[in-house]
Amino acid sequence: MLSVPTTSLDLGSPELVADPYPLLAAERERHAVAWQPDREVWLTFDHASVSAVLRNRRLGRLWRDREPAAYLEPFNLLHRNQMMENEPPDHTRLRRLVAGAFARGHVERLRPRVRELAASLLDEVDPAAPGGFDVIGAYAEPLPVLVIAELLGVPTELAPDLRDWSQAIVRMYEPSPSPATQAAAIAAADAFAGAVRELARERAGAPQDDLLSDLVAAREGDQRLTEDEVVASAVLLLNAGHEASVNVFGNGLVGLLRSDAADEVRTAARRGELDGVPVLVEEMLRFDSALHLFERTATADVELPAGDGTVVVREGQKVAALLGAANRDPAVFDDADTFVPSRDPNPHVAFGAGLHFCLGAPLARMELVESLSLLLTRLPDLELVGEPVSRGTFVLRGNEAVPVGVAGARVATA
Repeated sequence: MLSVPTTSLDLGSPELVADPYPLLAAERERHAVAWQPDREVWLTFDHASVSAVLRNRRLGRLWRDREPAAYLEPFNLLHRNQMMENEPPDHTRLRRLVAGAFARGHVERLRPRVRELAASLLDEVDPAAPGGFDVIGAYAEPLPVLVIAELLGVPTELAPDLRDWSQAIVRMYEPSPSPATQAAAIAAADAFAGAVRELARERAGAPQDDLLSDLVAAREGDQRLTEDEVVASAVLLLNAGHEASVNVFGNGLVGLLRSDAADEVRTAARRGELDGVPVLVEEMLRFDSALHLFERTATADVELPAGDGTVVVREGQKVAALLGAANRDPAVFDDADTFVPSRDPNPHVAFGAGLHFCLGAPLARMELVESLSLLLTRLPDLELVGEPVSRGTFVLRGNEAVPVGVAGARVATA
């Protein structure tokens, strides 16, 4: 067993937010797992330790209401009733009921609609204009919001509100959220839950062909979702369903366009040879992770692999799986800091692993493949025309804007 390694890595530092990978790599070279005394949490830096955290059943998601609990009740209500924040038996019941509703063919049903929505969004941009266009605001952001809203059966006119509510809520996941961030999250959670609750009650009386109706009707024997669980599950799917897609698309596209492989991909796109897009999407997921941290709590003493030895996580201690660090581990990925569009196999942990593996991964993958394929088909010579504008966050890493464009003569008409 190793002596206890410690780290002073500040998860809220501007340097980490700006570019986490050099700092994470330096930590990984020193130790696979280390104790962060300021935050009283174990941090895991390599693929083996992160995978062990995600799969160990004695490291659980144990929700504790944020304090002050009464003030933060709208935020807490959405989290204590969702599967991601619970362990068996509650997690088992929630996931089985939600997965049963989710598995009713909704993802494949939406594939043609994703193509249609993506095409209509691209019809509105002028990639040859001076300064190009913002691929986040014009394409990557509105598409998954529209898709997940349609999947659940939320009116299209609510789509802008869904994005605003979601962004306000997920900023609470960053280290040390400010009072203003907390206030915005409370207001967003209250409005979000109210809108979904009203729709759920409508579906209870008049079901439609959408996921929200299936969640309301979901049952297994005598078990069914409570109204609070329906609302929390719908909000979780809305948040996760588009936050991940927006950030993976933006981060991954920047990684691709800055890579030495960009011209190779452009050539394949001009030839209509885009069969490799599903593999390319996996590299987008790996290279610049949208989710960097997933926290667990030890329900008993746990030994974790830590390089050549182990460390002991004591009962009640928290441990953070640093997914972005794991996805750049050179022990698992050759040329880990290089964007390789054809990388296969690609055992990244962008969607997590084990019991809490992302339920919406098939939907996210489908959206990313369809939207990227269409973008490359329409604009095979796409390039960055300015610097991306970061969201300024670490846990959920992404860009607010990514300016792209092409020379006018190189815009495809297909």
